[in-house]
Amino acid sequence: VQLQASGGGLVQAGGSLRLSCAASGRILSINDMGWHRQGPGKERESVVGVSSDGTTNYADSVKGRFTISRDNVKNTVYLQMSSLKPEDTAVYYCYARRVKEYDSNGFVKTNREVWGQGTLVTVSS
Repeated sequence: VQLQASGGGLVQAGGSLRLSCAASGRILSINDMGWHRQGPGKERESVVGVSSDGTTNYADSVKGRFTISRDNVKNTVYLQMSSLKPEDTAVYYCYARRVKEYDSNGFVKTNREVWGQGTLVTVSS
């Protein structure tokens, strides 16, 4: 399984961006998907996650501004970010947990956690 994140870029404070993260492979199912971020000089932190049944868990810092959604057919998770602030500047990493897929021999295996490569979001003041 591979995760490919996209959508990062430079935006002014108050603006919006939409991140996407697509999982590829011979995927049967994905339990949780979501996003973490790491700002300059900061530790990586959880932003938001969404389970397969649609339950979401947002960090307090992004509640009311960010919205996560997922397309279980496309195995893709989206992060709509609005009212962006300079402190949202970070590399955003997507993840997928408990990913069931077929291996090269046709057997089902479960990946506990897979990460994307990260996409940079820069918010200017």
